[in-house]
Amino acid sequence: MGQKKDLTGSEKSKIVRYLAEACSSLKIAKLLKRDHRTIKRFIQNSQQGRKKRVEKPRRKITAHELRKVKRAAAKMPLATSLAIFQSCNITGVPKSTRCAILRDMAKVRKAERRPPLNKTHKLKRQDWAKKYLKTDFSKVLWTDEMRVSLDGPDGWARGWIGKGQRAPVPLRRQQGGGGVLVWAGIIKGELVGPFRVEDGVKLNSQSYCKFLEDTFFKQWYRKKSASFKKNMIFMQDNAPSHASKYSTAWLARKGIKEEKLMTWPPCSPDLNPIENLWSIIKCEIYKEGKQYTSLNSVWEAVVAAARNVDGEQIKTLTESMDGRLLIVLAKKGGYIGR
Repeated sequence: MGQKKDLTGSEKSKIVRYLAEACSSLKIAKLLKRDHRTIKRFIQNSQQGRKKRVEKPRRKITAHELRKVKRAAAKMPLATSLAIFQSCNITGVPKSTRCAILRDMAKVRKAERRPPLNKTHKLKRQDWAKKYLKTDFSKVLWTDEMRVSLDGPDGWARGWIGKGQRAPVPLRRQQGGGGVLVWAGIIKGELVGPFRVEDGVKLNSQSYCKFLEDTFFKQWYRKKSASFKKNMIFMQDNAPSHASKYSTAWLARKGIKEEKLMTWPPCSPDLNPIENLWSIIKCEIYKEGKQYTSLNSVWEAVVAAARNVDGEQIKTLTESMDGRLLIVLAKKGGYIGR
């Protein structure tokens, strides 16, 4: 049993299940026929969360290139470090080095901090993690809505701003630019949707169920096999339109009830892998401060960005759930930091 390549997603899931069954790391290594050190390293990393990166020597760039970067940062406020360096035709510089160089001449606008979790929230998050510790997450459909606006996400845009410069003021229409509400789901390596909520429709219990009927059930779910439907677990957050008695009863009539409808802890967007998908899409549609002139144009941008997300990216997100549960338990219900 020599050391092999990194653990696969399937092996990681099995390790979590064996741990839940009180198996020792040595026994798990024998069951999986993997090196004991590999198993121990995965367990330690999962419990500790992400390790801090070891600072490496910064790659040097010439004084001429440095001046080009400084001019580009001034001309492209809120651009990413990659976009700034690409505009200067400077390639092969790793992200850590780009950011270290830019920190000497610019700063990053940071997103707002998340609200603190109270004791009840943490306990419910821990209970949820314990409940689903043995779950096969490849059978869970993770769903959520996202609103995209014409002018960009409020309080979300961030990028490099040269020292001494003011952040640009984005276009704001007098009556508001409006936006599009998008629903999607991910399961294993598959993207379900995205589907657009009709403009002007406010999602209450009745409109939410009608929307699911017209999109998710008619266009995707009904095409699946009976065995798939029998094993699929449907996840949704605790939005009022989702958690109402009306919606719960309606989903039960569709066969999604009891263990097939995942319970969800409060204040836990960090536990839903589809939130990471929304970040990927928003980074793409709003890159370099892009704004839109019509609802159809921003919807088309969302669809195009979603198509560019390949199955491996989605699979990476859904396979991260075992590690997330371990981190929640290690942090006693605290945010996992993703």
